[in-house]
Amino acid sequence: MIRIPSGRLNMGGDNEQADRNEFPKHEVQISAFWMDKTEVTNQQFMTFVKATNYQTIAERPINWEAMKKELPPDTPKPPDSLLQAGALVFQATDQPVRLDNPGQWWAWTIGANWQHPEGPSSNIDDRMDHPVVHIAWEDAVAYAKWAGKRLPTEAEWEWAARGGKRDAIYPWGNEKVDEGKPKANFWQGLFPYENHLKDGFFATAPVQSFPPNKYGLYDMAGNVWEWCSDWYDVSYYGQSAASQANTKGPARGYNPMMPFQQEKVIRGGSFLCNDQYCSGYRNARRMGSTIDTGLSHTGFRCVKDE
Repeated sequence: MIRIPSGRLNMGGDNEQADRNEFPKHEVQISAFWMDKTEVTNQQFMTFVKATNYQTIAERPINWEAMKKELPPDTPKPPDSLLQAGALVFQATDQPVRLDNPGQWWAWTIGANWQHPEGPSSNIDDRMDHPVVHIAWEDAVAYAKWAGKRLPTEAEWEWAARGGKRDAIYPWGNEKVDEGKPKANFWQGLFPYENHLKDGFFATAPVQSFPPNKYGLYDMAGNVWEWCSDWYDVSYYGQSAASQANTKGPARGYNPMMPFQQEKVIRGGSFLCNDQYCSGYRNARRMGSTIDTGLSHTGFRCVKDE
């Protein structure tokens, strides 16, 4: 782990790409803490599973009665043949598409989970140093507790990502993500159709494949999205509580785009991000995901109080 010093975070959007949920920019006092220098790897997660016999959400039978509470009323029940353990797997399209329907590039795949990222016929034998994926928030919390750690708050995550650089757009500074030497694992080309692979990777990359930020943290931009402990409220930055020292976020989530579900914050972007789509690798970029959702581009890292 890396010790992250205390300080005052100027939290929020830094450039014209910033979304409305990244404003108003506000200051937060952060106490010192320790953070994993890399995302949790397949090897590390396997050690946890062997020690505890833990089963991730993607490996468990689906409980429709619980699931439908997070869906719009009167959502029809899918056939039982689909309500089997699995996860959503990214699949590139065969032609350019509009970016307003993620269902075009996410495929429900029975048997997909952290040990089988693309489905039952895939494995992680040669990916033990890659970040673990298909991890739901509940899974990340279980690992963190076992390891004697916790998930970072959203403010801690952004403070750590900035690496001591005030108002920098990216963990490395302000040089555009597609200029100069590869700085992160992200999508280069026309998403989700064509990836030029300038960084050398189509999906996840081994941790520490790119230079760390000034604090010594790797992959704070790209590779996989990382879970935070906070509920995701798009309007939280406008509330006075957002500027409290060491804020732990709102009491519950609020996302008018997904009004029937509660979401937790995810940060850092993934191998699927680019400026055309989500620019998730920006320090201030914030999104949300439901606590039972595991995807082939979602993982985590842990922190520990000093």
